Amino acid sequence: MTSQKSIAIGGISTECSTYSHLFQTEADFNKIQGSTLVELVDFPFENHKIQAQPLFYCKSLPGGAVDAEFYERTKDQFLQQLKAACPLDGVLLLMHGAMYVPDIEDPEGDWIEAVRHIVGNHCVIAVCFDLHGNVTDKIIQNIDIFSAYRTAPHIDVKATYHRAAKHLAAALTGESRPEVVWSPIPVLISGEMSSTFVEPCKSIYAHLENYDQRNGILDTNLMVGYVWADTKAATAAAVVTCTDRQAGKETCAEIADMYWKKRNELKFDMRAGDLENVLDMLPDKFSIIADSGDNPTAGGVGDRADVLEAVIKKGITKALFAGIAAPGIVEELQSRKVYTFKIGNRLGGGGPCLTLNPEKFYFKNQCAVVVFKGITIVLTEQRRPFHYHSDFTDLGIDLNNFRLLVVKSGYLSPELQSLSAPSFLALTDGAVSQRFDSLDNKHRQKPMYPFQNPTEFVADVRHK
Repeated sequence: MTSQKSIAIGGISTECSTYSHLFQTEADFNKIQGSTLVELVDFPFENHKIQAQPLFYCKSLPGGAVDAEFYERTKDQFLQQLKAACPLDGVLLLMHGAMYVPDIEDPEGDWIEAVRHIVGNHCVIAVCFDLHGNVTDKIIQNIDIFSAYRTAPHIDVKATYHRAAKHLAAALTGESRPEVVWSPIPVLISGEMSSTFVEPCKSIYAHLENYDQRNGILDTNLMVGYVWADTKAATAAAVVTCTDRQAGKETCAEIADMYWKKRNELKFDMRAGDLENVLDMLPDKFSIIADSGDNPTAGGVGDRADVLEAVIKKGITKALFAGIAAPGIVEELQSRKVYTFKIGNRLGGGGPCLTLNPEKFYFKNQCAVVVFKGITIVLTEQRRPFHYHSDFTDLGIDLNNFRLLVVKSGYLSPELQSLSAPSFLALTDGAVSQRFDSLDNKHRQKPMYPFQNPTEFVADVRHK
């Protein structure tokens, strides 16, 4: 009879733009622990005679660098809980791959390596990554199983947790112990240019399931990488979990070569252009503009008023802005008798600072909804996206009353896509600007497409 095995679950996940001056601290992270963490993974470990011990999982809205003191304190807390849970047969780490901590070149590698030192080489370590994460040799040298999202926008998070948990359970219950091989690919573009809902990435990612069926192959992955990290670790990568190293290396090289050959076909998943061009393209019916350079779900600050200023100057009405981060706005409006106020650059994200005197406003859900010159603006106390229908209805907003919706986003969320409205990606300024030629490029490896134009590539497949 197979004896019961024991695993720990936990991790840390965020995206960090090195172009944002905002630091992420404890207040920016949501800590998931206990039974809630086990339910998040949602895998029947008990059916495999595996006891799952939840530690904690810290997750934040993408932003700037993670404060080094907070990172070290959080890592220490995690490692202390991990020691208390030992001895362990396995660990399931929920990570991202695009975390940046000043003076720590590879935070995920640092975290995972520390875990390995505690649990020992006998323990099987599985990791889940966002496909917009970066991969390093240090990460690969300390893990046995790697699974990453295969959709962008991400609609397979639960499925990815399940894949990694399934491979971990199989490795602990008598099947061969897997290993991970990888190859960096000198391509680094945004998620908006590599959406899996359009070609070429739609077909590339669909093909990964075919690779999974090969003998000796368990899990194949294509990492787009995180373009707004000016670090040595930033790169696309093919990553394969396998039980046959030679099969893994061959498959890894095929995936890397497939992506490399399609690099010149990577493009935005909607019509894109500078802000003025986008405003000129708007049809006379309900449309959506994604203010991409200030997108908080990619690491943008979320406080810029560039698009609002341009829409006011152009005289466009029946427009809805959801939203602009303006900390303190609710108290400010509630306490003043004269309701002139300033928005834009409240968090130091740059752009214009506008003085508004709204005709009316109301407060709900830590937001101030103001109307100014026929434009409705949702001002938020905290950085946040507006991705779901409920984000609007919860504020008493009916999208049918507007001609234009402006959201701080890159590619649109599935619910906004479902509106089937003409959509435009405004290549605006900000911490996650899509104009790559405007980004400082001091630390990335060279040559790296599209920052440079490498013409040759041969996969360098690496392993432990």
